[in-house]
Amino acid sequence: MAGGRGSRMGGDIEKPLLQVSGRSMLECVIAVLRRSKSIDRIVVASSHRTPATTIEANKLGAEIIITPGSGFEEDMRFAVRRLRLGDVLVISSDLPFVTVDLIEEAFQKYRSAQKPALAVMAPAELYEKLGTKPSYIFDVHGQKLVPVGINVIDGIRIGEGTLEQVELIVDHADVGFNVNTPGELAAARKAGYRRRV
Repeated sequence: MAGGRGSRMGGDIEKPLLQVSGRSMLECVIAVLRRSKSIDRIVVASSHRTPATTIEANKLGAEIIITPGSGFEEDMRFAVRRLRLGDVLVISSDLPFVTVDLIEEAFQKYRSAQKPALAVMAPAELYEKLGTKPSYIFDVHGQKLVPVGINVIDGIRIGEGTLEQVELIVDHADVGFNVNTPGELAAARKAGYRRRV
C-alpha cells in the first residue's frame, strides 16, 4: 500500500520514497517480498497522490494498480476486488525493517488458524521503548496492541464486511518502525545506521 497522502510526514518527498539505510522504504519492502517463498505476485497500490512512487515502483519491476486515493482500507478493498485476489498479504510501504521471517510467520499462522483474516500486532510498550507514538492502540483480549501495517486476508471474502481475524503478536523492534512522522523517520534512520556499523 503506497498511495496515501502521508499528511503526518509533511515535506516534498512522497513517504514511500523516503530513504532509510540508503534505500527508499518502498524498495526495502519490495526486496523483502521478493525473497519470501509465500509471495508470488507483488502489486504496488499507488494513487494520484503518489505519482513519483508509481514511477519508482515501475523502475523496481513491480506491478502497479492505481487506486482512488480514498484511504488505506478503501484503496486496499479496491485493489483486492479489481485484481480478484485470493489470499493476499497487505503491507504498508513504510516498514523499512520488515523481514522475510515475519512474512513467512504471518502466512503460517494465517493458514493454521483457518480464519479469513490475520493482523500482525505489537504490544504498545514496544513503541514506548522506541520513543514513538502509535496512531492506534486496540484492546485485544485484555492486551494493549498496535497494528503494525501487515495483514493477511482472504480476498474472496473481502465484500463480507468485517472479517473474523486472528492476531500474530510480535515483540521485536523491527516491527515498531512504521514510519509516519518526521520523528519516526529520524528514529528509523538512526536504527538503520546502527545496523550498518
